[in-house]
Amino acid sequence: MLDTLMGQLDLYCERTSPALWAEPVNALSNLAFVAAGLWGVREVRRYGAGTFAGVLACWVVAIGIGSTLFHTFANELTKWADILPIAGFTLAYTLMNLRRFLAMSWQRALPIFVAFYAAAGLITFLVPDWLREATNGSTGYLPPFLALLFFGALVTASGSRAGWYNFAAAGMFVASVTFRAIDLRVCDAFPLGTHFLWHTLNGMMLAILLAATARYGAPRPLALKERPPERLSPAV
Repeated sequence: MLDTLMGQLDLYCERTSPALWAEPVNALSNLAFVAAGLWGVREVRRYGAGTFAGVLACWVVAIGIGSTLFHTFANELTKWADILPIAGFTLAYTLMNLRRFLAMSWQRALPIFVAFYAAAGLITFLVPDWLREATNGSTGYLPPFLALLFFGALVTASGSRAGWYNFAAAGMFVASVTFRAIDLRVCDAFPLGTHFLWHTLNGMMLAILLAATARYGAPRPLALKERPPERLSPAV
């Protein structure tokens, strides 16, 4: 079991050996996440967006740390240190959309949350193998991309400007995932590869989401239609 977890991985163009510092550019480009997260912490405090928003900003720093571990040690164990913070942030930011931007109660938010990720998971599962291979496994990032579009549309339709940040992040995500997908295909012409641009652009993409979190993520009352009816005061 331990041997499996510690087994070396070679998934990106820049890595040419199992050495610790075989992906220096890929590793250092994770500073984009750290910078975005620390900037987000400052913005959350500046706008007084609350604890949940602050946790999201710190989570972005954790994404950078996890990815750095993977691009230095590059084994099955550190692969999960890379994957889990990204998955966790995706789910948490979805709740930010539902609970803060749309001001939904838990009773309304949870069924939408579960139904969306069940549908997104099914769509991802149905992606043909040839497309998964052609994109260097990037189709695994369909759920967060679909979440940006779907919840961006819901939030925008509700009248909140936070939805436009989702759309801007989705556009940035298209650019970043393109560089992830072509990394192995450009090795001959560009031995450094393009994975570092995936990190850099995703750091900018997460900064966009943290900007929305800071500006519009403070706790607010539930929508009027979800509030219990007010009792009329007895006549005096």
